[in-house]
Amino acid sequence: MMYVYWIAGCILGLAWLSRVIDAALGVPTIADVSLPEWNRSPAGNPRVSIVVPARNEAEKIAEPLSQLLNLDYENYEVIAVNDRSTDRTGEIMDQIAQSAAAHERLKVIHVRELPPGWLGKTHAMWSASQQATGEWLLFTDADVFLQPETLRRALAYAETAKADHLVVFPQMIMKHAGEKMMIAFFQTLFVFGHRPWKVADPKTKDHMGVGAFNLVRRSVYDAVGTYEALRLEVVDDMKLGKVIKNAGYAQRVAFGGGLVSIHWAQGTFGVVNNLTKNFFAILSFQWWRALLSCFVLLFLNLGPFLGVWLAHGWAKLPYGIALLCMFGIYGGMSMKSSIPPYYFVLHPISTMLFAYTVLRSTALTLGRGGVVWRGTFYPLEELKRGMV
Repeated sequence: MMYVYWIAGCILGLAWLSRVIDAALGVPTIADVSLPEWNRSPAGNPRVSIVVPARNEAEKIAEPLSQLLNLDYENYEVIAVNDRSTDRTGEIMDQIAQSAAAHERLKVIHVRELPPGWLGKTHAMWSASQQATGEWLLFTDADVFLQPETLRRALAYAETAKADHLVVFPQMIMKHAGEKMMIAFFQTLFVFGHRPWKVADPKTKDHMGVGAFNLVRRSVYDAVGTYEALRLEVVDDMKLGKVIKNAGYAQRVAFGGGLVSIHWAQGTFGVVNNLTKNFFAILSFQWWRALLSCFVLLFLNLGPFLGVWLAHGWAKLPYGIALLCMFGIYGGMSMKSSIPPYYFVLHPISTMLFAYTVLRSTALTLGRGGVVWRGTFYPLEELKRGMV
């Protein structure tokens, strides 16, 4: 039994140690567009089309959309898409577009019916891009807040770095302890499963996409097939990053301080509900991958806590190393967010909740025979055929 503890502990210790070293070396290489060096205008003053899809966002849409009309960059337009909303979303968009504050900069598209073979969001973004006039396209969400200088700074960095696609990580607005606990785990999982510092390396397959801020050159967007190539992708933001990186174009990621912000979910189970739609899609709608992912998730994240308690003598050492590395990641994340490092002690709880979310996503999708997203049902077989 002692050998089992040693083997499992060494696997966990090496896994977490290698990841924390990689992150410690890689994260500092990621640019931060909120720093003074990027407080400048981009060369050439390129035109930007900002695309904002929305469905039933009447309670949220007014403030973010109004903020988009007050950016300190002149050469841009905003295209808001009312995607078959059954509330006042479209009416609010029209009111803002007709206001003096809009400066005729805002165009509203009303989608009445969803064509076959499309998800609502991907169709909305594709529809907007068809009418866009910008050299750059910025895809964002209806609940995302951009500070006035955000676009100017991001463009300055993108042009300087010769990027074809720029992702700016949003600051997560968290109002409750449960949100902090879940988002802390999500960010830890993100650091462990992805390497954003490798996105810029053309030799790696690491790619990135974030729905809050995906800035893409129009020529590159067209070259990879537009959103028509992703029309049935549930995780469309990451898949956009994937097709751009796989096509050999230059991709960059950046921190944004508070330049981009979003209150993503309300409470612990708000995070669970938001991720339920995505997780089975991330796992390519394969049940065996979902079960395997749950096992790996529990082993990597609960294993160190259990091992340091159950193992004896020196066999505790590798588990302790894993826990220290895990705490180091929490400490590093606290420098970029409002989550204190001591939320590390809640890691086992959030682990169980994330495993539950994976299983819930799998069971609901298989049970329904598809995904329900914003009131629309999308059949599973159709989603599988449309995967990139």
